[in-house]
Amino acid sequence: MSEDTKIDFIYLSEPDMIKAGVTDMPSCVDTIEEMFVLMHKGDYRMAGANNDSHGAMVTFPEEPEIPTMPRHTPDRRLMAMPAYLGGDYQTCGVKWYGSNIANREKGLPRSILMFILNDVHTGAPLAYMSANLLSAYRTGAVPGVGARHLARKDSKVIGLLGPGVMGKTSIAAFMAVCPNIDTLKVKGRGQKSLDSFTSWVKETYPQITTLQVVDSLEDLVRGSDIVTYCNSGETGDVSSYPIVKREWVKAGAFISMPAYSRFDSALEADDVRKVMDNIGLYEAWHSEVPKPAHKYIPIIGCRFMDMIDEGLMTRNQLEDLGAIAAGDAPGRQNDEEIIVLSVGGLPTEDVAWGTKLYRNALEKGIGVKLNLWETPTLR
Repeated sequence: MSEDTKIDFIYLSEPDMIKAGVTDMPSCVDTIEEMFVLMHKGDYRMAGANNDSHGAMVTFPEEPEIPTMPRHTPDRRLMAMPAYLGGDYQTCGVKWYGSNIANREKGLPRSILMFILNDVHTGAPLAYMSANLLSAYRTGAVPGVGARHLARKDSKVIGLLGPGVMGKTSIAAFMAVCPNIDTLKVKGRGQKSLDSFTSWVKETYPQITTLQVVDSLEDLVRGSDIVTYCNSGETGDVSSYPIVKREWVKAGAFISMPAYSRFDSALEADDVRKVMDNIGLYEAWHSEVPKPAHKYIPIIGCRFMDMIDEGLMTRNQLEDLGAIAAGDAPGRQNDEEIIVLSVGGLPTEDVAWGTKLYRNALEKGIGVKLNLWETPTLR
């Protein structure tokens, strides 16, 4: 039997990723929906004891004893997020996530991300790719899948907190699946980011004919068919997380929460449907951090896990987006129900969208081919 030990892989820079279609949000939404169906079937693996962990994270102490060790600051983390996805993908990969909010002072993004895609059988690298856009678009696509199944079909008004990257990709996904949207209300912290965001909206989505900057969360939420909080901030003090009050929420609203948020008790009530991007993810988080988990991981789904601990709800009241996407559980059932989607972010999303882009790149001859070896020195 002859041996072919040569291993080549491709490197995809951010411009290469754009050429390969990373910003094609309609395609990304379709890809992530396929991924959720595979996850519902169990054809995936992530890290951790329950195969649903977000990943492995390096954090730093508040006051390091070693002078050269980095000190904990808001959103400083180093993280590996591995996953395998089956179906037509049959690939595995890991995103390496470096984040520090102080990067913005240097003109850099808060997070700098890379993704490596591997052959699932040999473990050989297939691609090493810039992952900031990959991560941003796959994150935004999840609310898009949610809106496809859970938002009212006649949704016209979006209320957005946080006009940053996550806000832009969430809007892009909503626009891909809700063709009647014509009004956007936005709240942000700084005029510079608001100006950049409003310019982007006007250029990208001329069908949004009403664009309103609001001063309060109440103004943002009231009258909105889709509400999403895409803000960033410090964890720890739950009372500082931006709130959504039931009295503000329109009947039939879809509430997509991929970031810091808290609800009043009326919005936590049993008649509000609570959908998770993957219930196992929150169970893994809940087992990994001190309690209450919402103090440490500000995603609203972690609050739901705390509510289970407190006897305020049961696990079977949580719904799974994968089951809904697969048609094994109901999507929106009437125009009056309020539905919440907790978006935590899954490494399988990176594998799904990364695999599609890798295949696009191969087909179009995009990227730089790199050689790992002709024959390995040690074997």
